[in-house]
Amino acid sequence: MSPEFSRPERLDTIGERERIVEIAATESERAALAERFSLVSISRLEARLGIKRNDRGIVVKGRVTGAAVQACSVTDEPLDTRIDEPVELLFVERLVAEGDEVELSDDALDTVAIEGGTIDLGEAAADTLALSVDPFPRGPNAAAALAAAGVISEDEFRPANAFADLQARMAGKS
Repeated sequence: MSPEFSRPERLDTIGERERIVEIAATESERAALAERFSLVSISRLEARLGIKRNDRGIVVKGRVTGAAVQACSVTDEPLDTRIDEPVELLFVERLVAEGDEVELSDDALDTVAIEGGTIDLGEAAADTLALSVDPFPRGPNAAAALAAAGVISEDEFRPANAFADLQARMAGKS
């Protein structure tokens, strides 16, 4: 399956000096991504990325920006969402085998496998978009809708105490 927003960069075009790549999703690509990520719509999706090769692989750093509309998880009302996320990825020839121990440093980048002699900057931007949106967005009317349905808030929740009943009975006998 081909990604909806594919912007492949051939490995043989990536050198040790950083090169800036700017990409933007078309209207049809944004519509397909909105469907894939269960968004109402995506009106803009762009990325400005620096790519370069180093001894570990291909380093991609930059920003993904855009605008989308999500549905409130309670009322289904449309909610505007702004995307402005940093991207820091390391594309490598081979990911670590399962079971191998890896010690990550504080500056470790998210690692992605290189497939087919290219890296896909569009798919990296799409993944960043998907990770940046709230999975359960709530609009201004969500609390009222939940209250009307009898759903209590976390502040109102009181966990059951198995000994409370016994303690009350014991206090009544004294």
